[in-house]
Amino acid sequence: MNWRKWNRWLHRELGYLFFGMTIIYGISGIALNHHVARHWDADIISRSDEYTLLLPSVKDSVDRSTVESILEVTGERSSFKNYYFPDEHTLMIYLKGGHIDVDLSSGRIRVTTVRHRPLFREIDYLHYNKPKKLWTWFSDLFAIALILMAVSGIIMLKGKNGLTGHGGILVLAGILIPLLFLLIHLWL
Repeated sequence: MNWRKWNRWLHRELGYLFFGMTIIYGISGIALNHHVARHWDADIISRSDEYTLLLPSVKDSVDRSTVESILEVTGERSSFKNYYFPDEHTLMIYLKGGHIDVDLSSGRIRVTTVRHRPLFREIDYLHYNKPKKLWTWFSDLFAIALILMAVSGIIMLKGKNGLTGHGGILVLAGILIPLLFLLIHLWL
């Protein structure tokens, strides 16, 4: 068996074995890029609703029945945890999975609920290497496999489609693009 057959075999087998990891790291990498840039938090779904209610205008006039009426209007009675007053005209009600901000002077109520987005939380958990221990070793093995797949991929074809043809131009572009970003963002 010649080395090209071994190379194709290695590339194919590693590709099959690490298909799931590639999808996990690809999806979570996109999500993390946008989270870091403050565009979007993939881990959570946040929802805000606003209400207006005639309320006592100062802290001293608010009692448990006022809080219960707010919970009734907002539909959050079953989620209630606690409440407190950050200042004389503001009431904060804590919920399981969110909170309610109440401006006593205007009667404006803002309900913010937060829940975990399915799938993204789990794949981010793996991407950040929170399991540690054996997952670290498996992730390292995946990183080595990516290097082997990259190298075996660029030497797989020969001729005009290979490294000496347009494949070489793409490899060069793939090296120059990150270097260009480093040049612009770090060194200039």
